[in-house]
Amino acid sequence: MQNLLQKSLRVAFFPDSYLEINGAAMTFRKFTDFVKKRGYPFLCFYAGEKTEKKIDGNFMMQSLKHSPLSIPVDEGLKYDPLFNRHLKLIRQNLEEFKPDIIHLTGVNDVSITAAILSHQMKIPLIGSWHTNLHEFAARRLDKMFRFLPESWRKSLSGLAERLILNGEILYYKIPKVVLAPNQELIDLIQKGSGRDAFLMTRGVDSDFFSPAKRTVNDGILRVGFVGRLRAEKNVGLLPKLEQSLLKLGKTNFKFLIVGEGNEREFLEQSLQNAEFTGFVTGDKLAQMYANMDVFVFPSETDTFGNVVQEANCSGVPAIVSNFGGPKFVIKEGETGFIAKSFDDFVKYTVELMDNSEKLATMKKASRDFVISNSWDAVFDEVYQNYEKTIKIAAESEKN
Repeated sequence: MQNLLQKSLRVAFFPDSYLEINGAAMTFRKFTDFVKKRGYPFLCFYAGEKTEKKIDGNFMMQSLKHSPLSIPVDEGLKYDPLFNRHLKLIRQNLEEFKPDIIHLTGVNDVSITAAILSHQMKIPLIGSWHTNLHEFAARRLDKMFRFLPESWRKSLSGLAERLILNGEILYYKIPKVVLAPNQELIDLIQKGSGRDAFLMTRGVDSDFFSPAKRTVNDGILRVGFVGRLRAEKNVGLLPKLEQSLLKLGKTNFKFLIVGEGNEREFLEQSLQNAEFTGFVTGDKLAQMYANMDVFVFPSETDTFGNVVQEANCSGVPAIVSNFGGPKFVIKEGETGFIAKSFDDFVKYTVELMDNSEKLATMKKASRDFVISNSWDAVFDEVYQNYEKTIKIAAESEKN
């Protein structure tokens, strides 16, 4: 019965990031793959290099070109202040498709058009929160104004963080329901917006990410990191960690850094023993994960931490911050550790370096813990939340 209901739902999806290399865009691409595989009626709008429409039965993709005035926001991600010029085309597509629900995914040009047209056309709207913009902005401002006294810098970045968070909460009052990747965000959204909020976690491909893809066996312990090399990922902690390990007499290790960003030059200059791969995808990415022994992810701004789950699936225990979503991904003491301070990052790394038996036990437990987290289960639940949203919208109209 459930699959029949899902199969009949007509969904218009507005991902604010789709072609870029980041966790949210990867999730959205996985979602469209799932929908296409299931044969559900689906219309996806996203920003691309040109404006064009691709149709495959009930599955439609509408790419919308950014203008030359688009503002760079992140690696490949832009904000187009003139994006509303596409409203007429988007509306025409929606009128032809006749969606039961519209799904927006963030505070960006694509999703803003979804909010406008949902209101104008009286179509139920669901939102999903994937990025903590307020924390990203605060970390980048803190780095930008590092020449100022620390108290001034913290006051400025703290003010920006509060103002942007207030704006995000106000924006997420527009949808009838909001999906979020961890319980802290669900509580924040419900308290701030008064909207119903439900969990939307992330899946992992256990066939693709596997310890069987390891290609090194040289006795060197590899401390890994995968992600954007940006201030909001707190990558400045990695050279400090290396220095602390060296002071403790640890030498038989190296850092394996997978990713790209404006902090790469700093890291290359600051880390004494590290391999930098840049952005990698496909089998090479799976191989890089499998070649790691300990995964260190110091980000305090991630809402979930896909990379932590991918590392675990590759048989790599993770050490994560006690801020943000990654702490919900691991099982403390079994598949990784939650560091409450920099000293904890050092302590847990040394513990896994010095205890090969414990490291081997945690490697196995890491994969066993996440292997059942399938993408299909995640997206089936999203469709269940679509049905809840449609019912909530109908009830609110009656009132």
